[in-house]
This record gives sequence, C-alpha cells and structure tokens, in this order.
Amino acid sequence: MPHDTPLISTIVMGLVLAFIFGAIANRFKMPPLVGYLLAGVLAGPHTPGFVADQSLAPELAEIGVILLMFGVGLHFSLKDLLSVRGVAVPGAIVQIGFATLLGWGLGALMGWPLGGNLVFGLALSVASTVVLLKALQERRLIESDRGKIAVGWLIVEDLAMVLVLVLIPAAASISGHGTPEPLSAGLNRMLGLDLGITGIIAMTLLKVAAFVGLMLVFGRRIIPWILHLIAHTGSRELFRLGVLAIALGVAFGAAKLFGVSLALGAFFAGMILSESELSHRAAQESLPLRDAFAVLFFVSVGMLFDPNILIDNPLPLLATVFIIIIGKSVAAFFIVLAFGKPMSTALTISASLAQIGEFSFILAALGADLGLLPAEGRDLILGGAIISIIFNPVVFIACDWLQKMLETKRQSEAPESKEPTAQAEQSATGKASPALVDPLAKTVGDEGLRATTLAGHVVLIGYGRVGSIVGENLKSSATPFVVIEDSENRIGELKQQGVEAIYGNAASAAVLAYANIAGARSLVIAIPNTFEACSAAEQARAVNPPILIVARAHSEAEIDVLKQYGADTVIMGEREIALGMVDRLAQVHHDKPHYEDAKRADIMIEPSESAPAKE
Repeated sequence: MPHDTPLISTIVMGLVLAFIFGAIANRFKMPPLVGYLLAGVLAGPHTPGFVADQSLAPELAEIGVILLMFGVGLHFSLKDLLSVRGVAVPGAIVQIGFATLLGWGLGALMGWPLGGNLVFGLALSVASTVVLLKALQERRLIESDRGKIAVGWLIVEDLAMVLVLVLIPAAASISGHGTPEPLSAGLNRMLGLDLGITGIIAMTLLKVAAFVGLMLVFGRRIIPWILHLIAHTGSRELFRLGVLAIALGVAFGAAKLFGVSLALGAFFAGMILSESELSHRAAQESLPLRDAFAVLFFVSVGMLFDPNILIDNPLPLLATVFIIIIGKSVAAFFIVLAFGKPMSTALTISASLAQIGEFSFILAALGADLGLLPAEGRDLILGGAIISIIFNPVVFIACDWLQKMLETKRQSEAPESKEPTAQAEQSATGKASPALVDPLAKTVGDEGLRATTLAGHVVLIGYGRVGSIVGENLKSSATPFVVIEDSENRIGELKQQGVEAIYGNAASAAVLAYANIAGARSLVIAIPNTFEACSAAEQARAVNPPILIVARAHSEAEIDVLKQYGADTVIMGEREIALGMVDRLAQVHHDKPHYEDAKRADIMIEPSESAPAKE
C-alpha cells in the first residue's frame, strides 16, 4: 500500500508545519494563527520546498470553514448581543460601511472592477473573532462591559458577513461570474422571465428564509432531541460523532436543497444547538476536530499568498494595512465615544478591530473563485491579515499606554491631594474632613460621579461574581463601603439596593478621588484586569500609604506583579479552592470543624488534641 498519497501528505505536512510555526508564534507572544498562515505560505506553490496538493487543500479548507462556522454558531449569544445592542448594532454597521468605502476606494485606484472593489472593502471591514477572543481572554476582559460590547460588535459583523456570503454569489451570477442562481435560471428557461438583479437577490433571500424557517420550526426541536437521545446512550464516541454529523449534514443539506452556502448551514446548525443545555458539551466534544480542520483552513489560505507582493506592490500593501489598523479603528473609536461610552471602552474596541481574519479569508476565496476579485486583491487581503494579526498585541499595548497617559494627565489636572493635617484629623475623628470631600462633593453631570462622604471605609473595585460576595459580607457586617464599577447596569442595580457606587474606571485617579481613597481604611480590587488593578493599587498606595490593599489574581506571575504595585494580600482562586478542599478533608480525617460550623456553640473552634493544628 503506498504511503505517499496526496491526501495524507497534505494533511500531515499541513499539520506538522502549522504546529511548528504556531509554537514559534506563541513563543513570541503572537496568536498561533500567524504561524498557521506562515506554514501555508511555505507549503504553497510560491515558495521552494514541499508543495501541498492544490486541489485537495481547498476541499479540506471547506470542511474547516464548516466546522469554524459551526463553532461560531455554538458561541452565538442572542442575550449578549441584545444587552449591548444600543452600541454594537449601529456601531458595527457604520464601521463596516466606512471600512468598505475605504477598501472600495483603494480598489478603484488599483483599477479593479466594481464587484472586486466591493469584496475587497468588505473583507477589510470584518475582524477575526478568534484573535479578538484570545486578546480579551489574555486581558481578562470577556466579562467586562468593554468585552461584551466588543464581542457583540463582532457578532453583528459575523451576521452581516453571513448575509454577504449569501448575496455575493447571487449578484455575481448576473454579471456572468460563477454559477447562475438555479431557481431564477429555471424560471427563465420555462417561462422566459428575466428577473434581473432584484429578482435574483429576492429569490436567494426567499430560499434563505425558507431554510431559516425550517431550522427554527423543526430544527430547534429535532436537533436537540437527537442529541439528548444520543447522550442518554452514555457513549461519548456516539455523542461526538452525532455533533459532527449534525454540523456537516445540515451544512451539506442546506447547500444541496436550498442552494445556500455551506457556511450559512453550519452557522445555523450551531446556533440552533446553542439553545440546548447540551451545547457546552457539544462544543467541547467537537473542539478537537474543529481546531484541526480550522488549522488546515488557515494553512490552505496561506498557500494562496504570494510573498512577492511585499516586493512588487509594497505601497498598496501598506495602504491595506493602514485601512485595517488605522482607518476602521479610528472610526470605531469615535463611534463608541459618540454613544457616550468612556475612553477605555473606545480604546478597547478600537484595538479589538485592528485586524482581519476568518471571514476575510472566506470572502477573498469566494471573490477569487467567482472571478470578482483579482489575485492581487486576494494577496493584499492575506498580507494585510498576517501583518495586522502580528501587530494586534502591539496595538493593545499602545492603547493601554495611551489610556494610562490620559489618566495621568487627568490626574495632574485634578485637585491637589489631601493635606497631611486633614488626614490626621480624619484618622482621629473617623469622619471625613471637609477639605477632603468638598472639592469633589458636587455632581459632575452623572449621579454615578458623586463624591462619597465616607471615611475609614472600604473601597470595593468591581461588583461581579467576586465583588458581589465581598459586598454582601460587608453589608451583613455593617461595614461602610463604596463600590467603583464600570458597568452602567450594575451601577443602577447597586443604587436600587441602596449601595453607594461610583461609575468609572478604577485606574483613573479622579475616580479614586471620588471614592475618597485618601480617607479609606482598605481597598479591595475584585476585578480580573491586572493592568487596571496594578494602576489602582499603585495610585492608592501613593495617596494613602497605610491603606490595606487586597486583590485577586489568576496566576503566580500576577501575584508578583500586584505585590510590586502595592497590594498587601493577593488571593488566587485556584489556591483558595484547594485550601477549601483541604479544610473539608480535615473535618473528616482530623475531626476539625468546618468553618461554616465555627459559629455554633456546641462545636469547638480549636482542633482536638489528636488533630494537628493547621497553619
């Protein structure tokens, strides 16, 4: 049996090269996606050495697209989108339009046809969900308001691109590119009706609507039912196979029966499945194969890239990178500010959108296959994607630096710090001195920015899962505290509960001043964002040296950094979970009472003689 078959060699070399270059990219703090694309460049026909099969690679990539879109559908959250719809929906639409116009203009300068300009502009307008989620996860921003807006923004972009993938083939068929729309062509042959562009697009949307209706009416009942039936068998292998069969089967059936794209069918299969309580298990079970074929998709995209464009057309490539990193990011920045969101949110959204990825590759491949987009345009998209993804961490660092610089400038313009005599008076009386509060006692246009009159209190930064537990305990012990929170929804909930809260970014010296950090006895930093936590700790320590600072961390490295910036005690979740388990085991094996039982008079607080004292 021969071992050097094209299929095996393409898969093996694609995965091996992707692993090597993905590991190198990760080593240099870049997304592995960059390594996958570079692996494709090396396996492509434009570089010496091994060349993968040019006919098999696109088919493997198509499976990658199906599973990639299935994963997007699985993680689609209508609830998250609705929670930020006021900013994400209009913001994403305006930003897509602006970036598309910029790309259209560049394509027109290059002398491309109208359809190619449109595909090129759309490809530059949509950011990579994979790169975005990785960047937000690294900065612990997924659960923040900024993170939710960014994710919601990307969901709107993804939905828009799903619609574009449906409409482009229909529009291309009118100009003689690609395959004519079957239903319209049939009516033309049978009845002699020429529906024109409006009719063809209407027919396409009608078929999409029929497919969507079928999925919503029958799919949302049948697909979860099938999964539940498989889950009750107890076979993990059958469950994993069932998930993959649903993803691939629905995508293939949608393409054959309704003429819609494989990507749209897979997306709706994932979206329907996401409503089931088994969605998390389905995502987990399908993840390995999704990742493997997604890697092959990125490798196949890299194979299309001609590195000679770096030498032959450097100026158009620079213009493409400028549109991706500067053009649409600046547009997003001002759009977010126009909706009244803080500077930190605008900077985060701008940095998140300063790259392109999966949908851009799909659009580039579709445009090239239909003959709309010239090879040069496809190379510019791929080159712009690789460069923008490489530089995306740098963009985030630059935005963090800019935010810190603006906060420092705002701090220098803020009222002078409290006088030592006023601090001494406050410590002695337990009340806030007028000198401490009066400069900030007025409301500055927002009820969430009213300075507190508390003194000797706790300043609690963040009221999420961790902060709310701390806050409830502070309330039960009648300990005075004020909350700093950057979520408008939580600010409203806290005010309804009668909890004093200040809306703003805790890294801001002005916001800390409103919380009277100089007169506080302790500071609890319950947010997962290490950058903001370090900034808050550093400023609090500078203004109030004796203050007790307690923070949270997710790794040993974060513990060290937070302590360097002034935190006295840093709690790491995993360690506390382990200690809680050890404490519970000690009750059984050493007769040590559980900490929740310590308040009971009939249980000894001290360990028995046979039980060694726990340090």
